[in-house]
Amino acid sequence: MVAVPARIERSIDWLQVFIGGLLIAAGDGAFATTVWFSWDASGLTKVFQSIAVGVLGKASYEGGVPTALLGAALHLFMATAFVAIYTLVARRVPGLLRGIAVKGPLYGVVLYVVMNFVVMPLSRVGRSPSFTHLDWIAMSVVAHMVFGTICVLFARRALRGSA
Repeated sequence: MVAVPARIERSIDWLQVFIGGLLIAAGDGAFATTVWFSWDASGLTKVFQSIAVGVLGKASYEGGVPTALLGAALHLFMATAFVAIYTLVARRVPGLLRGIAVKGPLYGVVLYVVMNFVVMPLSRVGRSPSFTHLDWIAMSVVAHMVFGTICVLFARRALRGSA
């Protein structure tokens, strides 16, 4: 009888996953502030309150700093989840760690579609925002392509050196 070797699992450096999520959250916050709000305390508060709307509804805008902090925490959680999901799948499908210039932007497009057509409609935000501003859509898709690339880069870092 021939012994079948046990499957070797790649270990994950969760700090790299978190750092990738932190970088994406910061980049997306900066993007949203630049495109939709202003670069002051009021603008940053509105950015993160708009994320908390997904949980609290429109009352988020009346909650001041506490609802902005909730939105910031949710934002960091989601961004880290994006990296974690890619890392966990790439752990099983190592080919996803090669060809970053293609796979990163493609993953970003997937993130954009999932956020706008699955997550937002299922949240208290309701249906996705109007898609009448093609310039906003284009900028958002490009930003998500960058975020997808960061996900792939940090998934590689998180799985580097594992067996």
